[in-house]
Amino acid sequence: MSVFRDLPLIIEPAELAARLHSPELVLVDLTSAARYAEGHIPGARFVDPRQTQWGQPPAPGLLPAREQLEALFSGLGHGPEKIYVVYDDEGGGWAGRFIWLLDSIGHSHYHYLNGGLPAWVGEGLPLSQETPAMTTGQVTLTLQEAPTATRAYIESRLGAPDLLIWDARSPAEYRGEKAIAARSGHIPGAVNFEWTAGMDPQRALRVRTDIAERLESLGITPDKEIITHCQTHHRSGFTYLLAKALGYPRVKAYAGSWGEWGNLPDTPIQS
Repeated sequence: MSVFRDLPLIIEPAELAARLHSPELVLVDLTSAARYAEGHIPGARFVDPRQTQWGQPPAPGLLPAREQLEALFSGLGHGPEKIYVVYDDEGGGWAGRFIWLLDSIGHSHYHYLNGGLPAWVGEGLPLSQETPAMTTGQVTLTLQEAPTATRAYIESRLGAPDLLIWDARSPAEYRGEKAIAARSGHIPGAVNFEWTAGMDPQRALRVRTDIAERLESLGITPDKEIITHCQTHHRSGFTYLLAKALGYPRVKAYAGSWGEWGNLPDTPIQS
């Protein structure tokens, strides 16, 4: 029986600390090379966040090629019995994106460390500078389409009463006042709730305790299909994570995000 059984998707530092030596655990650090070298949670393996993205314009946030993902997960010692716990130091953007990666390879055994590294340090828990050895086995992955919404899929669903597009960018980007693409504005009907608004800076960037109520007040509700995006599906990694953690049954990420939508000449836009 897994020592992680019955834990929610979002776990606290003490819950992870009690399970650090579990052989099924794959602990993933998505901070930065410098931050990782300075000190990380014992046993954590560093993954450069850039490895989680396609990285090519105009839509760098797309899923990496299957071969790239197989190399990444082979190095992590991936297996069907593994339990992933992921964290970063920014409140959950990169960690949430990694959870989307796990969904995309059909692996559903994972947790997010609430607040990430700031919460761990805030609890006075130990850090390490030791780097675990990477594994050498090879894994073969089958990619799943369900966690991802394409541009064509969104266009086919626009206006549906059960669709909610969650725009995790800043209000200025949403309103079209700040442009990071050829065209500015937002997808018609999208609701803006900036990713950082879901974090509590007074609790070491943990998820706000009233997040469910905040989302409900905006119409971001579990009866709808939720499609979340930002500019490159980095910030919306956190909003994807939130919807999953709250038990929303239909959650997708638009990995192309505004980098794709805003650079196409004919996609519908509101501002």
